[in-house]
Amino acid sequence: MNRCPITYQPCGEDLYSSEGLKLLSPKLTSFENLPFSASEQRQEAANRATRLSIQGVQPKLSAILSVKNQQFEIVDQFGNFIIKPQSDIFPELPENEDLTMRMAKVYGIDVPFHGLVYSKDNSKSYFIKRFDRYGKGKKYATEDFAQLTGSSRDTKYNFTMEKIVKVIDDFCTFPSIEKAEFFKRTLFCFITGNEDMHLKNFSLITKSGKTTLTPVYDFLNSSIAIKNPQEEMALSLKGKKSNFKAGDLIDYFGKERLGLSDKVIDQTLKKMFENVEKWNELIEISFLSDEMKEKYLRLLSERLGRF
Repeated sequence: MNRCPITYQPCGEDLYSSEGLKLLSPKLTSFENLPFSASEQRQEAANRATRLSIQGVQPKLSAILSVKNQQFEIVDQFGNFIIKPQSDIFPELPENEDLTMRMAKVYGIDVPFHGLVYSKDNSKSYFIKRFDRYGKGKKYATEDFAQLTGSSRDTKYNFTMEKIVKVIDDFCTFPSIEKAEFFKRTLFCFITGNEDMHLKNFSLITKSGKTTLTPVYDFLNSSIAIKNPQEEMALSLKGKKSNFKAGDLIDYFGKERLGLSDKVIDQTLKKMFENVEKWNELIEISFLSDEMKEKYLRLLSERLGRF
């Protein structure tokens, strides 16, 4: 029996569940595979890189959903979806990112619509709906923390978690709310092994005159995707990037640097532990290989054990 790569629901002999198709569009009755293999998608991303504004380490393609043709179509501009194929360097990144984003949503973090889609070689690519687009070609004002701090792709790691607090204070409409949310996201990234949250992976968005953190993106367990990871955080905290203890994250960062109350911190931690069983279930039914599932479960357990 198949499991839908959009909802994780059992879907019999079909590739997608009816609910999964409805989430893409109520008008869809079936969904075609991407007309490119994983390697062809990577080549397409390389060919189009100079024309797209979503360049990064992972190959990315811009796409629209064609209800008429019942498939994603790759475009150079005005795309409202981003598609990431399998990497030829790191194993199972699409499955990893899709799972981690689902886990974030369970935790109450704002996550855009996303899922997995089959390609013509039966590999799975990750798709996510762009949160900064609306209407035809219209875009909300969105800036990542590299832009806000005058940093570049080359210097996106040359910053500290402490300095990010000032960015939130300076630019957000209601800093105290966003700092509580940032604390939750920091905890989540730590316990899920995301050691690559650099300045370009945090952004602010302005809608209706209010500036907030954007919905999350690029959340994945990078620690199980790379061999022998040396760091636990991309940006230094308390002068280090690894060997973090509960006190570093809770007392030092949460209370001292972010200025959060005991009540806010206790609620955040309480919800974290309440979700462990659900997270474990999601890992078990995810599209990761058994080996990667075991690595994910082991890392999650180890990180949670520090609290």
